[in-house]
Amino acid sequence: MDYSDGWFRVTGNRPDTELPVSRSLALAAGLTACKLCLVVLRVADGGGASLLDALAPLAMLHQDALVVAAFLLAELALARRTPRGLWGLAWLLIVYGAFNVAVARVFSTPLTISMIGATGGALSDSIALHVTASNLGAMAFVVLVAAATTRIRSFITLRRAAAVGVALLVVGLGGSRAAARVETLGLHRNAAFALGSTALARLAPAPRVQSVSALPPEGPALDLAQFAGAARGRNVVWVILESTAAQYLGAYGAAQDPTPHLTRVSRDALVFDAAYSAYPESIKGLWSMLCGASPAAQTTAKDYVAPCGSVASSLASAGYHRAFFHSGRFRYLGMQGIVDGRGFDAAYDAETIGGRHASSFGTDDASTVQRLLSHVDQLGGQRFFAVYSPISGHHPYKSPGDGPRPFPAKSEKEHYLNDLFAGDAAFGALIDGLRARGLHERTLYVIVGDHGEAFGQHEGNFAHTLQLFDENVRVPLIVSAPGLTVGRVRVPQIASTIDLGPTTLALLGLAPDPRHEGRSLLAPEPRVARFFTDHGPLLLGLRQGRFKAVYSSEHDRTRLFDLASDPGEQHDLARSHPERAERYRAHLLAWSASRRAALGP
Repeated sequence: MDYSDGWFRVTGNRPDTELPVSRSLALAAGLTACKLCLVVLRVADGGGASLLDALAPLAMLHQDALVVAAFLLAELALARRTPRGLWGLAWLLIVYGAFNVAVARVFSTPLTISMIGATGGALSDSIALHVTASNLGAMAFVVLVAAATTRIRSFITLRRAAAVGVALLVVGLGGSRAAARVETLGLHRNAAFALGSTALARLAPAPRVQSVSALPPEGPALDLAQFAGAARGRNVVWVILESTAAQYLGAYGAAQDPTPHLTRVSRDALVFDAAYSAYPESIKGLWSMLCGASPAAQTTAKDYVAPCGSVASSLASAGYHRAFFHSGRFRYLGMQGIVDGRGFDAAYDAETIGGRHASSFGTDDASTVQRLLSHVDQLGGQRFFAVYSPISGHHPYKSPGDGPRPFPAKSEKEHYLNDLFAGDAAFGALIDGLRARGLHERTLYVIVGDHGEAFGQHEGNFAHTLQLFDENVRVPLIVSAPGLTVGRVRVPQIASTIDLGPTTLALLGLAPDPRHEGRSLLAPEPRVARFFTDHGPLLLGLRQGRFKAVYSSEHDRTRLFDLASDPGEQHDLARSHPERAERYRAHLLAWSASRRAALGP
């Protein structure tokens, strides 16, 4: 028996003028089911309000339409040959899309090439938390819908197939414009499209470098010149806090203080109120600190193994012993290549520290502190530069170790605050250990976050790598040297992690390295901090004075926020300040191209 709806014929027999399109129909059904599951899950999670826009369906499905159109073309072109591989490709796209429902539910984007590169055994504890009934159920639903559709043997004439293809292209191209107007929260991205486009971005030639026009000075700056050389001859300890945004700390006004030891240190310290990570991820972020320069978009850790103006190398010339202590593992994301060749005499991670407790991500911070202190004991009084990099604060916010966890732990954020509390206890042990050795008064401490951590302050923004809101990139920066200051000095000038090395050298009275892009923060100069993320579609951002701009390459759109009146970054002012928004856009694109060129081809 035959059935026809006017477009598709469902039959056991077909005339020679009709071509099979069963695979394309199954693919379309599967990809549509993916988007339906995403919307349902996002609403169930308490979000999705922006998806009520009339243009949302067009925006949400436009990339899927382009993928189906390309597949339909291939199916029609190869119809007479009945290639078996097309069914395999269709199912690969469907199953991969189904898997990415769980990914996009959390990160508001399917997996990108950068995200796949960041996935590994070190994150197994984090990944396991998302193996839930709802995620597995959504994946099963997508597969079942596609499987049910494959039972329909569908045929279509070439003429009508052309009309369907044109309709899909119209949806694809028109939906692209709609996606630039509707806040899809990144849920519009097709899984295969996201992976392919970000992989191609890595292979694309570097953009043509234009001159980077300087932005006119703007914003407050405090003169700290009196501190130049004030820490001369002291030991130096850098504490690089994992996934720690400034807004969660008592020193920055948080009502619940998860870091009481750090707060005590900050009471007699320079506290920078507007410090930003150069990149919201640990590895390139670490390179920006050690080398005093910004990383570049569409690069990998392998691009950063060449020598640079490392602060450790500068301190070697001044007679310092240099050592790096990390509670995680250097093999994570190519961190070993970032640490090697930077002028350290010794480097220890979870593999060499051991420790009393362990997780997939590393060892307990208390054991790392003890290893640092025992290493100092072996130096025989030699001045030292120690970089201490804990892991407390990293997802899944269950850092290994004992000790109290005072927050209720009813949400991910409270688990995170408990993690910061545990990490702060290890930091307190470090301070106490150096004090017991008579070294505390002779040490310069530079405490900074490698990047922030988001908990849905903006819908779909979780963890740290995919957005540039302040919860992702604004970090604590506290400089303390006992006797250096009396009371807390709040420093208003904009700061970046690329300024750590130059500022440390200035405090020690040492000459700057001419290769540093960063500059000493002791000078009373208004500054600009620039940052970017390429874990999804490229985002470029900057902070100048009270303004912050974020440029999205996906839609060629710049958002502008006035953080003085809108610290939560809720109101985009780009339309009311078009000249400023365009100035920042042009500056960021030229700066990004210049950074790519600086790292070579």
